[in-house]
Amino acid sequence: MSARPVIFCAIDTPHLNRAVELAKIVGPVTGGLKLGLEFFCSHGPQGVEKVREACPSADIFLDLKFHDIPHTVASVVRSVSESLAPTYLNVHASGGEEMMDAAKAACAKPTKLLAVTILTSLNKGILAIFQPDRETLSLEKQVLFLGILSSLCELDGVVCSGHEIEMIRREKEIKKDFILMVPGIRPEGSDQNDQKRVMTPKEALQKGATHLVIGRPITGAPDPALAAREILDTL
Repeated sequence: MSARPVIFCAIDTPHLNRAVELAKIVGPVTGGLKLGLEFFCSHGPQGVEKVREACPSADIFLDLKFHDIPHTVASVVRSVSESLAPTYLNVHASGGEEMMDAAKAACAKPTKLLAVTILTSLNKGILAIFQPDRETLSLEKQVLFLGILSSLCELDGVVCSGHEIEMIRREKEIKKDFILMVPGIRPEGSDQNDQKRVMTPKEALQKGATHLVIGRPITGAPDPALAAREILDTL
């Protein structure tokens, strides 16, 4: 397995047997597996270990998006990173500087801590609801501010849309080795589903993404392993 898998296959299911099956089939191809809140709330740490046993060579990205007061986030980050040692774990950047500082200090090595900027299921129209002055709202500026804050807090990278990759890479205040984990990735011709800001795998890598999160185009295919290989062949 590559030390840096390009694709993390999103195994977004509450069904343990299905998750284990997908891990066995897809994990050896992509080298990376993403487990989210739905799976974790259904099966907890024991479920994560079952998936890891199904494909020990795969890196695990635990996409849990912690967001709470600093002490609470630090406690859960410490617990998860020490007990499960995922390759990647994340928090919400909107939790602020104090929360991210506490989370980073609590995160046990070798787990790398990422911050979510703006969810790829959101767009400017939706965010305007939370902005008193709708004329000055800029989704891009919000993403960039949260990216800079995450970098200054010494987090290892961010989760962002493919459409913000170049903007983040150009920003001098963000460290050069910053990890960009990019969801909302859809191969050419795929259904966007509930994602509003999407991009093809090749486009995202060309712009500077380090990792791609791809779910349904792989897991929903008749042959998930083949679907993953075909995506990798386009890169």
